Amino acid sequence: MRMRSVVLFAMVLCLALPAMSATVTATSVRHRRARHHHVSTRSVRTHQRAIHREGLRRARVREVRYGRRVHHVRRAVYVPASADSFSRRLERIGFVAPLRGSRASLLRQNERDNAEGLVRIQDEAQLLDLESAGKLVPIPVSVGLRVNASLPPDRRYCRPWTARFLAALARSHYARFHRPIEIDSAVRTVSFQRHLLLINGNAAPAEGDLASPHLSGAAIDIGKKGMTFSEISWMRGWLLPIQTADRIDVEEEFRQACFHIDVYSSYDRAPAAAQPSASLIAASVN
Repeated sequence: MRMRSVVLFAMVLCLALPAMSATVTATSVRHRRARHHHVSTRSVRTHQRAIHREGLRRARVREVRYGRRVHHVRRAVYVPASADSFSRRLERIGFVAPLRGSRASLLRQNERDNAEGLVRIQDEAQLLDLESAGKLVPIPVSVGLRVNASLPPDRRYCRPWTARFLAALARSHYARFHRPIEIDSAVRTVSFQRHLLLINGNAAPAEGDLASPHLSGAAIDIGKKGMTFSEISWMRGWLLPIQTADRIDVEEEFRQACFHIDVYSSYDRAPAAAQPSASLIAASVN
């Protein structure tokens, strides 16, 4: 009986040893592959940081085969860039800070509109009278400028100098990006602004020193939705010198995602003084 038990145990052990060996081998291979992949990944990240720090551009892709799987590992090639070429690349990178609005900016817009004799449009009847008199003109829609489809036809109007500003901006933007900019809002009436306050807590008042500049017909909103980071940076670069020249006031809004721009009638009197510098700054923004 004891001999039979010994023989049976030996047979079970002989059958179990190959399976245990295969399991240990597979486990060690997986651990070895994982360790190799971790080392390769860490090495790649180190190379990428070196490339970013020293301005290196070229890289080589190496294939690493794990059984049936092929992993592509990017391996940096250390080719130091010259100081001149690296500095030239830095010169091409431009950044303009957001043109944030403020209470002082809104006060200034209302003061300027009042000083220029612009009235706040009370209702639809007054809006139609101004349109008939040519004091409000249609937004100059073109291949580079479109209007949001949700904007009603009777509010697709603005002051004549605002229309000329939009035409110049749309031409410059389209020449750079081959895409149109979109107008989200233009002229409004006091009655509409009161209604807007009921549904939009972020809207400006309809009366007082902080009333919405849209009520004069000189202000427009250019939507940022769908714009790339490069387009937004370019817009800031184009608008900043014109604002510095006191031709416009810009409030870059983030909740509504738009550029609110109040264009003053002085834009028409000397627009050429600011636009060349606007184009130069915008051209250097990537």
